[in-house]
Amino acid sequence: MVLSEIGTDMSRFATSAHLVSWAGLCPRNDQSAGMRRSTRLKEGSPWLKTTLIQCAWAAARTQASYFNAQYHRLRSRSGAQKAICAVAAALLTTVYPMLKNGTLYQDLGVNHFHRQQEQRPVLRLVNRLDLLGYDVKISPRLLEEVVTFQGTT
Repeated sequence: MVLSEIGTDMSRFATSAHLVSWAGLCPRNDQSAGMRRSTRLKEGSPWLKTTLIQCAWAAARTQASYFNAQYHRLRSRSGAQKAICAVAAALLTTVYPMLKNGTLYQDLGVNHFHRQQEQRPVLRLVNRLDLLGYDVKISPRLLEEVVTFQGTT
C-alpha cells in the first residue's frame, strides 16, 4: 500500500521529513502574533495516512520493539491519538531509507530511549563544567573498581 501511494522513486523527497510532510503526518504550523491556532495534522495523502495509522497501532502493540517503547513514552505525556500519529510518522521515516537506499530494517530496541536518558545528565554536567572553565574527561568505571570500593567501606 505504501509503495502504491508513494512510488519507488524517492528522489522527489529530499529528506524523510519531506515525505512525512507530504503524507500529512506532521502538525501544521498555524501561528499568528505568537499564538498557536491549530496543531491538527496537515492535509495529505488520505489513503497513505490511514494505512500508516493502522500500521502504527499494530506496531505499538508489538511487544519489545522500538515503536512500542515510543508509543508508551509519548502516550503518557500527550495522549494516545497524538502518540499514534508520532509512531506513524516514525514508521514512514523508517521506510524512507529502506526505499531510497535499499537498506534493511534494524529495530533500535526497547531500551533505545532508556540509553538516551542515561547519557543526558552526564552530557549536561560536562557542558556545565566546561562553561565554568574545567576540562573534563569522562570514562566508564570498571565493575571491579566498584566492587572493591564497596567492600572497603
